[in-house]
Amino acid sequence: MARAPAMSEAMTRPVLLWFKRDLRVADHPALAHAAALGPVLPVYVVEPEYWALEDVSGRQFAFLRECVADLRDQLDALGLTLCLRVGSAVDVLEALRARTGAQHLVSHEETGNAWTFARDRAVAHWARGQGVVWTELPQSGVVRRLPGRDGWAARRNAFLRASVAEVSGLRAAPAQPGDAWPDLLADDCADRQPGGRTAALTLLESFLTTRGQDYRRAMSSPLTGEVACSRLSPHLALGTVSGREAARATAARQREVKGTRVGWGGAFKSFQARLAWRDHFMQKLEDAPALEQRCLHSAYQDLRGDDPARRAAWETGETGVPFVDACMRYLEATGWLNFRMRSMVMSFASYHLWLDWRQTGLHLARRFTDYEPGIHWSQVQMQSGSTGMNTVRIYNPVKQGLDQDPQGIFTRRWLPELAAVPDILLQEPWRWEGAARLAYRAPIVDLAEAARAARQAIWAVRKGGAFRAEAARVIEKHASRKDPQGHFVNDRAPRAKGRADPRQLGFEF
Repeated sequence: MARAPAMSEAMTRPVLLWFKRDLRVADHPALAHAAALGPVLPVYVVEPEYWALEDVSGRQFAFLRECVADLRDQLDALGLTLCLRVGSAVDVLEALRARTGAQHLVSHEETGNAWTFARDRAVAHWARGQGVVWTELPQSGVVRRLPGRDGWAARRNAFLRASVAEVSGLRAAPAQPGDAWPDLLADDCADRQPGGRTAALTLLESFLTTRGQDYRRAMSSPLTGEVACSRLSPHLALGTVSGREAARATAARQREVKGTRVGWGGAFKSFQARLAWRDHFMQKLEDAPALEQRCLHSAYQDLRGDDPARRAAWETGETGVPFVDACMRYLEATGWLNFRMRSMVMSFASYHLWLDWRQTGLHLARRFTDYEPGIHWSQVQMQSGSTGMNTVRIYNPVKQGLDQDPQGIFTRRWLPELAAVPDILLQEPWRWEGAARLAYRAPIVDLAEAARAARQAIWAVRKGGAFRAEAARVIEKHASRKDPQGHFVNDRAPRAKGRADPRQLGFEF
């Protein structure tokens, strides 16, 4: 029988610290835990199979590369050398185990897409087979194996209040040979946001001190939201800054401005609410991993189909509906879109164009630099009316254009072919007498008729006791309750008069 290693021997074996969507060293429970176990060998695995999926893109890959480069610098400052490897996680981790004798693997829990879920199950199987102890730690308010939503908000808030684990006695394992960054995908978004923790902290500071003062009012328009929103969403998605860090920094600023009447209170309150809603929606995917593939309520599973011509027009911003097209072109160019416009373009695709959310959701996933599966697929289904627990919300794109771009600045910027159209008809150029001369197509659907047909089809499904019984089960599992302070973190939360309703907004900041 092989001799069990002595404690001193075990403590000298490298501990593999597997970075995934947590590309920082601050507020990093996994790093603190690994440091307590032995010499730390930080590992990042670029997985080519993942980057061949339908929901990823070159803009995300380029952003990731910048985040990993910044992480390497952060680790260097701690005396640790990042081991970058290319391949499947199981193969890479096994090679490092065989080379170093590592018996411990530490990482954060990940709520990702179906592929990462399957990969983590494969890693767990490998670890059991090799006698490797894999410790996964939470890095957000998402709770793994949650029995029910009762008390979830309190647990999430307790996580935010918990002391951040301090890293002490950090020792570096011997550096291991790494790979060069692979040439898997070309960056397809010249105007996307830059990656890395340095950029994230700069954004957080400027949002809390200058840009965010008008957040509550300005976040609804793509014109003003571009500056007034925090723009932290891609950094939260890859963990260059944690949600807890963002919440605590905001709370500190809330204390600073309390009683000063400088006009920041509403902005900070709204931002904190959206950080909470972020965890709430990610919890849905954690509880129902099939959510990205199947309707939350089964009655909607085969309700819609796919029309490649309509979908192509929507994807390229060529539907003939100006505000929709402007938003889609802006997204293509920048990799970002404010929350309300994300809801509108998804609603338009699902209701007016009657397209299945699985196809249109994949396109948006690729276009968003800040793609976060838990938020994305929960919101895609909500805006498509397939959850069974949300009211039907069909956005009027003409009204949205008039409300959110009243002077037409955003629309004209992204649709220069409408330069000649008078302001009063900019959102409905088909009504202008010179419409035939425009290098811009007529709408591919009749807006009023398409909305009416969609509304009728959706409500027809919602009738009957069987529908209501399943909807009740969905609500019980996925709709959260009031927290101890009486605040809702709930899909069915009431709206205060005159306030934007967070249920219909996407939660990209």
